[in-house]
Amino acid sequence: MEKRISGGARTSTNCDNPLDALNSAPQAPGAVQMRIKNANSPHDRLSQTKSMILTDAGKVTEPISRHRRNHSQHVLKDVIPPLEHQMVEKEGYLQKAKIADGGKKLRKTWSTSWIVLSGPKIEFYKDSKQQALPNMKARHKAECVDLCGAHIEWAKEKSSRKSVFQITTASGNEFLLQSDIDFIILDWFQAIKNAIDRLPKNPSCQSLELFKLQRSSSTELLSHCHGDRKEQKPEHRKSFMFRLHHSASDTSDKNRVKSRLKKFISRRPSLKTLQEKGIIKDQTFGSHLHTVCEREHSTVPRFVKQCIDAVEKRGLDVDGIYRVSGNLATIQKLKFIVNQEEKLNLDDSQWEDIHVVTGALKMFFRELSEPLFPYSFFERFVEAIKKQDHNARIEAIKSLVKDLPPPNHDTMKILFGHLTKIVAKASKNLMSTQSLGIVFGPTLLRAENESGNMAVHMVYQNQIAEFMLNEYDKIFNSKED
Repeated sequence: MEKRISGGARTSTNCDNPLDALNSAPQAPGAVQMRIKNANSPHDRLSQTKSMILTDAGKVTEPISRHRRNHSQHVLKDVIPPLEHQMVEKEGYLQKAKIADGGKKLRKTWSTSWIVLSGPKIEFYKDSKQQALPNMKARHKAECVDLCGAHIEWAKEKSSRKSVFQITTASGNEFLLQSDIDFIILDWFQAIKNAIDRLPKNPSCQSLELFKLQRSSSTELLSHCHGDRKEQKPEHRKSFMFRLHHSASDTSDKNRVKSRLKKFISRRPSLKTLQEKGIIKDQTFGSHLHTVCEREHSTVPRFVKQCIDAVEKRGLDVDGIYRVSGNLATIQKLKFIVNQEEKLNLDDSQWEDIHVVTGALKMFFRELSEPLFPYSFFERFVEAIKKQDHNARIEAIKSLVKDLPPPNHDTMKILFGHLTKIVAKASKNLMSTQSLGIVFGPTLLRAENESGNMAVHMVYQNQIAEFMLNEYDKIFNSKED
């Protein structure tokens, strides 16, 4: 056996065991190259060559392969920590709907998903068992969302369901997440928001780069690390010039389109002109309550009265009335008919599902440009509900209700009077004052700027609605109104 030391000296030994020869070698630090001749072959070409590193303590590390592909795997392992080892911050079941993929709108379909928040990403699994699968291929079927550069916001207008928030990623994907339990959805919203706030705002942040590097091939990584540059072939140069020429022509086309659009917009008639000609009609949904009542020469919108009459006629005994959601497509159809001022008959067979009627009524109040409880009254109602003395609380809220504008006061009175009839049938419909407070609290009153204390506001919203239901007779005393 021959042994070459990095210093240039060559020694030889006749030991049959290569490890004995290694142990008898000097324990100097540095690289030692050891050639082991195959005893079964007379040729040196069949000998094996390996490189070993002797540490200061005399320990032999694992042989390092000289193969390019294996070397790149060592680089990947040392440079990039595996994403699978990210610490799980939160996990649990939520309702999920993907409404956009890369900016392209998708049909909204709700499904229950096991959601895992870990570091800069969220993973969606069908259930918790899929996450626990040892098979990595099965786990990678889960949808992974990078939170770097993402945006999170409450999205009441995107669904008739309550407590819905939306996540929009830097790549243009949009997800809706929902839960009927308030504290669960608030906890998730805050956890995801904190995770996004910890990340850089630039979509090309470190976590995204690590993700891309980890998914890239070893050849690409080595090429990036060692600065390899391949000369472009002539056909590549031609295709580049072709793309450059066409991109310039596309830019000129876009400029022409922009100029034409500007001319069209400058010549288009105003909204007032279109309304005067009857081309655009004032809509019931999304308008101000005063506008709707003024147009109808009433203090309570006609649509509100129609919905209340329909529910009291055939929905007081229905299990989960106002809590159960109706078919959203049918609700949108009903909304369209109301906005077009077409003759509405809620006794028609197409509106036989009473949950469609209740869903449309909730949507009407939710889409008002200003809530039924005006923005200027919100903080005053919150201060009133905070009073410790029960009678003082009644008097404070009663005084505030009396100061409301006539459309708000009269609509509020007829609505809460209707809800007391729902509570009277609680043994059949299972809707208590607390349940109705949770449903109608955030719908009827909210702060003009909800970004601050939304969780605190939601508690007071529910308490105010519930208190007004319990004390309806004292607050809306017709003799004093």
